[in-house]
Amino acid sequence: MKFMFKRAIVAALAFCMGLPLYAGGGKQAAPASGLKVGIVTTSGVDDGSFGQDCYNGILEFIKANPEATVTPIKEPDMAKVVQAVADIIADYDVLVLPGFQFAPAGAILRENPDRKAILVDAAPTDAEGNTIELSNVYSMQFHEEESGFFAGITAALETKTGKAAVVNGMAFPSNVNYQFGFMSGVNYANKYYGGSAVYIEIPSYAGIDVTGKPVGGNYIGGFADEATGKVVGEALIAQGVDVLFVAAGASGNGVFTAAKEANNVYLIGVDTDQYDDGKKGNGSIILTSALKVMHTNVAKQLQAVKDGTFKGKNDLLGASTDSTGFVSVQGRHNLSANTLSKLQDAHGKLKAGSIVPAANFNGHTPTAFPGL
Repeated sequence: MKFMFKRAIVAALAFCMGLPLYAGGGKQAAPASGLKVGIVTTSGVDDGSFGQDCYNGILEFIKANPEATVTPIKEPDMAKVVQAVADIIADYDVLVLPGFQFAPAGAILRENPDRKAILVDAAPTDAEGNTIELSNVYSMQFHEEESGFFAGITAALETKTGKAAVVNGMAFPSNVNYQFGFMSGVNYANKYYGGSAVYIEIPSYAGIDVTGKPVGGNYIGGFADEATGKVVGEALIAQGVDVLFVAAGASGNGVFTAAKEANNVYLIGVDTDQYDDGKKGNGSIILTSALKVMHTNVAKQLQAVKDGTFKGKNDLLGASTDSTGFVSVQGRHNLSANTLSKLQDAHGKLKAGSIVPAANFNGHTPTAFPGL
């Protein structure tokens, strides 16, 4: 298969079983000199989406606590991220680790209870791959399917060609959630909101999830491959797609380039408000951005570390905690009044639980989910 991301996870687990573990010297969580924060990413803290939003949460914390410091570490090789954590764990009070690939770092963090970590999109696992909950680790996972649902509704109502697509980085659970949520949103809008769209998939870019199950979709194969991102974007545009939802980290920048070079092609951003990233001429090709509110939650947990109120937990966040949504601020979207109204209606139903879009492991499918 083209994208054997599962090998990266297996390799990361293997690293966990053979990594040196650092004691950390008994350092307190909030030293007098200020909290030392490290953030390790695969796509960088300037990727315009996932990594950057987590980094912005750290900056938000530092703005309120100027004695704190942050050091970004980039490790694009998925098989080396756990080793990267082991290499630096003694140097920081708190590590922010964005991405499913950091789950196996749980084995290291369990052996270093005086070091705290904030995991985003992953719950910590032990060396055997079993999910664990640790007193020094706050893991936040999200109902990305809700954000994807908003993107799907937008695509179904705004497309002029009747063809829409979602482009992802790798088929980690969070990305599959976006994909299935998007497909669910298209189907819902077609049935209830007067939408008329089909979602386009290119078989050669289909994904396989972490269990080895084929999930279809359009997967670039990494989060830092702009060149392939552009190839995938161009291929979809060539098939008549005029609305693309992009959830691919820095790889998505290539899709953005393809869309800007085309005519009458629009994008839906992900994780953060990407309106400015879509600037073309005097406007933007961003219809809206599907939000996953990481920065606020990262800043909140860092503040808890500083205040001594931090509690380890494996958390799941969504519309009910205002942690998923879409950009509706005037001047930051290109939605029609009808689409905006329908999105607001859907948000209320998601928050109430009357709609539960399909996700990677929730047992629902994009054609059969509660509320459809």
